[in-house]
Amino acid sequence: MPFVVKKNGSRTEYAAAKLRGSLMLALRKRPVAAASVDTAIQSIEEKLLTSGKREVDSGYIGELVMQELKRLDNVAYIRFASVYKNFEDLAEFQDAIAEVGQERKPRKP
Repeated sequence: MPFVVKKNGSRTEYAAAKLRGSLMLALRKRPVAAASVDTAIQSIEEKLLTSGKREVDSGYIGELVMQELKRLDNVAYIRFASVYKNFEDLAEFQDAIAEVGQERKPRKP
């Protein structure tokens, strides 16, 4: 696995437990099967391995987590995004909710 470059520039080894913990925190009390969480983690780790990079920004991993959470559960996605993107006001929450809502509506031809 590639090393993770944090926002402050420090480098650390990839930690699967940290990834699982972040997902589980966002998914707390949400109706998502453990197998679905495992599949999401496998998908993220596969993308990291196949990137061919020796180092990846922590932000890249955060984006991968948000993609998987959006697929798994919209509420968990909003929870994670609010912390990850550091929402500072209600408008940012509303924008994120609107974004998720637009993706769920079928588009007219």
